[in-house]
Amino acid sequence: MTLSHVDPEAEAVDDQALPDAPHGRRTLLIASASLLLAVLVLAALSLSVGAGEVGPGDVLDYVLGRNGARDNSRLSLVVGDLRIPRTLTALLVGAALGTSGSLLQAVTRNPLAETGLLGVNAGASLGVVVGIAFLGVQSGYGHLLWAFGGAVAASALVLFIAGRRGGGSPMRLVLAGSALGATFGGVTSVIIVNSAETYDRFRFWVLGSLAGVEGFGKLTSLLPVLALGFVVALLIARPLSALALGDDLARGLGHRPSAIRVVVALAVTLLTASAVALVGPISFLGLLAGFLARAVAGPRLTAQIALAGLIGAGVLTGADVLARVVSRPFEAPVSVIIALIGAPVLIALVRSRRMGAMGMTDPATEEGAAPRRLLPRLPRLPRLPWGAKERSESLLVRRGALSLLVPRRAALAALSLAALLLAAVVVSAYAGQSEMSLTRTFNAVFGSGDRFDVLLVQKFRLGRIIAGLTAGAALGLAGCLTQTLARNRLATPELLGVNDGATAAVLLSTTLTGTFGAWWAGPVGALVAVLVVTTVSGGLGQRGYRVLVVGLAMSALASAVTQVVLSRRSLNSASSLYVWTSGSLNGRGYSVAVPVLIGLAVLVPLALVAARQLNVLRFDDSTASSLGVAPGRVRLMCLLLAVGLAGLAVGICGPVGFVALASPVIAGRLAGPLRVPVLGSMLTGAVLIVLADTVGRIVFDGVEVPVGIVTTVLGGPFLLWVLLGRSAAARV
Repeated sequence: MTLSHVDPEAEAVDDQALPDAPHGRRTLLIASASLLLAVLVLAALSLSVGAGEVGPGDVLDYVLGRNGARDNSRLSLVVGDLRIPRTLTALLVGAALGTSGSLLQAVTRNPLAETGLLGVNAGASLGVVVGIAFLGVQSGYGHLLWAFGGAVAASALVLFIAGRRGGGSPMRLVLAGSALGATFGGVTSVIIVNSAETYDRFRFWVLGSLAGVEGFGKLTSLLPVLALGFVVALLIARPLSALALGDDLARGLGHRPSAIRVVVALAVTLLTASAVALVGPISFLGLLAGFLARAVAGPRLTAQIALAGLIGAGVLTGADVLARVVSRPFEAPVSVIIALIGAPVLIALVRSRRMGAMGMTDPATEEGAAPRRLLPRLPRLPRLPWGAKERSESLLVRRGALSLLVPRRAALAALSLAALLLAAVVVSAYAGQSEMSLTRTFNAVFGSGDRFDVLLVQKFRLGRIIAGLTAGAALGLAGCLTQTLARNRLATPELLGVNDGATAAVLLSTTLTGTFGAWWAGPVGALVAVLVVTTVSGGLGQRGYRVLVVGLAMSALASAVTQVVLSRRSLNSASSLYVWTSGSLNGRGYSVAVPVLIGLAVLVPLALVAARQLNVLRFDDSTASSLGVAPGRVRLMCLLLAVGLAGLAVGICGPVGFVALASPVIAGRLAGPLRVPVLGSMLTGAVLIVLADTVGRIVFDGVEVPVGIVTTVLGGPFLLWVLLGRSAAARV
């Protein structure tokens, strides 16, 4: 199974030729010695910094056994049981993740490959959480076993995706990994979100933290597994170098490409599973370590792997030191610090010339047309959106001097979606933990019947349903606008970082003002996020998948801000806010829906007015201009509409994922390709939110699963279908 779609000759041309041997070795030795010295300095700093008021002198006395320091119980606890095990764990885990990232990048010839971005960390994390929550697993080997199982499952899915036609292209592989990670993360959240005790136990570990490392017990039990992973990684380096020449040449040199890939997968799984079992999932570290190792070592793969391990150890140790001091007296998850460092590196990689040379950015043509190979195909449009074909499929409605052309299929689709929405509302009002018949539910809706029934339905259920309807309609319309103006079915608010930007802004406003849910915070955060993404990526629709990967980086940065805010709050406050950041309608009612209702009342008519111009905008810019449409002005208006709608929706229910992605796709399939499905996307979004919230309330007896977790668990496979589907699936 071939993972790479990059021409080996192009790879060889891209990599610089090996420098003069003595000079190259000398440069590499100097760089390696400098990195080793930096790691030692960071390790010494890690031993000297932390709680307990133990300074560098006391630590040195303890390490050297001077002045009776080891007989001091306080020093033994702080240095011997906390700081030394934590520092050694940071060094080993960093080296494991750095090595794993370098191996993945080499075997896929993809500079974006990394265990976090490809969903392997999330799979291992899910395995550990399942083992702890349901089987009470406590030992290091128990954690390793479950982490190994989750990592194997994730790795197998990634390899399956990579083996499909087009699936191994670097950008698409990263997006597929993001979908897998979102699904695994959603299932993990289902387990931990409804228990404050479980959340307190897991909230730092699931985010990636060394705060729980105490003593050498777990580290000692997992050390043989880590050592085995490192040995396998170094032994596979030479065969892996031959694989870079192509499968045929590698076979000619006596190697077996399939066996090499299996061994690499084994090494990556051993190292990743051990790292996750020790400190939880940490993303971007392998990406950062592999990038820096290539810059230092050049094309020497053995040196790359060794340096990536060294760099990973240093970066994680330094990030752990920062995590202890950046938010005193609290401690930030170390994964947050890594994300703040790694996300800019991901952006730099996507914008680099080498990525463009390898065909990874999929640039648009000079006319601004959408890329052909990597993007899902748009429906084939008629030459003019108001041509004869449309008239033949439309119904002419006349009243006096006025006439209206109504598309038959779009109108039928809208009526069907409206009926489905009404049914979803009835089911949501009826469903719940109380024993209420359908007749009693209808009576309660209209204010008659038992007073408790009326209170339950009108005060709680209907208010929640209205909030879900408005949020779903806003997300559906926002997704329709962004997909159309970007000419990309994947360009939705959650994949552009808009949802996470709005979430971070709402939490920051809560910290600053002391009041949760300021209506203006979400739109402001969404606007900042989309401005950053469009500026860095070069504009929506202009650089293919580049804008989506920059959006992933923006999401990581915004999520890091969110986690810092949560880590600084008390357990009760953090637990309730964590539920909201997962996407929840619990406790939401008429009052929080009012700003979005007002926004929809203002923005929907504008979107409907722009719908005809959006139809033309699906052509290239020159064609749109010749038809009297100003592409730049229409894009700006649609972008502002989408940002405002998505930000207001996040203010209601938090970052509900995949609704903005699925709604226009489903509505477009129902309404046909002649028009942009503005109204259908709104109705579909409302249906999806109401149904997902209903499922979350009734799927587990006595336990509520937030709507955002339901949509994430179901939306990840949907994203994979859109991303990798063929024929009809690819033309959604």
